[in-house]
Amino acid sequence: MFDPIMYLKVFAIGGLVCMIGQILIITTKMTSARILVSFLLFGVVLEAFGWFEPIRDFAGAGISVPIIGFGASLARGAIDAGNVTGLLGVFTGGLTTVAGGLAAAIFAGYVFGLIFSSRTKK
Repeated sequence: MFDPIMYLKVFAIGGLVCMIGQILIITTKMTSARILVSFLLFGVVLEAFGWFEPIRDFAGAGISVPIIGFGASLARGAIDAGNVTGLLGVFTGGLTTVAGGLAAAIFAGYVFGLIFSSRTKK
């Protein structure tokens, strides 16, 4: 069912995440990689304290599709596997949870690497 309010919330929250990233790029000397890792760790912290799920219920894909959602998925996998198998699960659970997405990203990167040629910025 088409819910225009949900689309508006997804757009607003996703845009807010992108806006925060752009503000960090403009106003700080942080590299894009550090901002990316910061967002990932923010997702881990949100999931660890149990705050990610209520935000995801409100914002949908606006929060779960960006790298924040990837960090939360890593944390959720580690927490769940840690509860089942103990300490070893903490180390393996996160990667098990996101393995499909990582494989798809690696494959897509390889295909696009074959199609396009890279060059450095001037």
